[in-house]
Amino acid sequence: MDITWNTAVYCLIGHPISKSLSPIIHNNYYKLIDKNNIYLTFDVEKEDLETVVNTFKTLNIKGFNVTLPHKINIMKYLDEISNEAEMIGAVNTVKNEEGKLIGYNTDGIGFLKSLEKLKINIKDKAALVLGSGGAANAISTSLAMKGVKKLYINNRNLLKAKMLAEKIKNQFPKIIVNYGELELNNVPKDEIDMVVNCTSVGMFPDMDKIPIVFEGFSKELIVYDIIYKPKKTKFLQLAEDKGYFTIGGLSMLINQALYSQKIWLNDEFDNINNNFNKIERIMESYVE
Repeated sequence: MDITWNTAVYCLIGHPISKSLSPIIHNNYYKLIDKNNIYLTFDVEKEDLETVVNTFKTLNIKGFNVTLPHKINIMKYLDEISNEAEMIGAVNTVKNEEGKLIGYNTDGIGFLKSLEKLKINIKDKAALVLGSGGAANAISTSLAMKGVKKLYINNRNLLKAKMLAEKIKNQFPKIIVNYGELELNNVPKDEIDMVVNCTSVGMFPDMDKIPIVFEGFSKELIVYDIIYKPKKTKFLQLAEDKGYFTIGGLSMLINQALYSQKIWLNDEFDNINNNFNKIERIMESYVE
């Protein structure tokens, strides 16, 4: 592309970000919609976050994504935060509206949109979320907002699982929320409709590891792994071998990125849906 004074700049900040696939998604999206925009990455240390945010204002950066470890700390440097981001307690997308920085979170909508594409309804169902970090927070909140009946949050660190479970219970008192460790001693496995792995267990390069063992679950279980590299984790492969319906993380990755574009460019949902499959085909070669 020809970069000119009219080129709008968007970016990602985090640490580390060298292996991020976000530039591939966003820059290909700009090509598809014929926009003179560019998406860059900046490796930002914690102590530099405030300076970088102020610099972005000065440079009139139109919008930026936020990844680890800044999703929470970024909030104190923003002018406004969306209701959903405030409920989740983290921001992954920031829009610059004439010098006013507004924070959003598209992780949850990216997850829900991937279920919607597969016509999966989780209302009144029982879900087991593995992990208690930022992704688990966003996904647990989104599941609660969509009306799950029961939510189990299990993690290697029991205290963190408890903290997230209590947060969700306070926000959604009608939902039955429980917590425990990855041994799943607190989980009635035969009642679980969906398992969502939000841990890093099984991610490249430790691809031989799995977060839990599949024993005692219903035959109708849906298994979702938000890891997208490898595209099919050992966790998903074992679930397939059991006959469970499986979903990989690539769909969520693309959807959360495209919903950032919707926020920045005021794109219509149709525009996102029409380009999703094209982006997915491009991305598949990067996650095998």
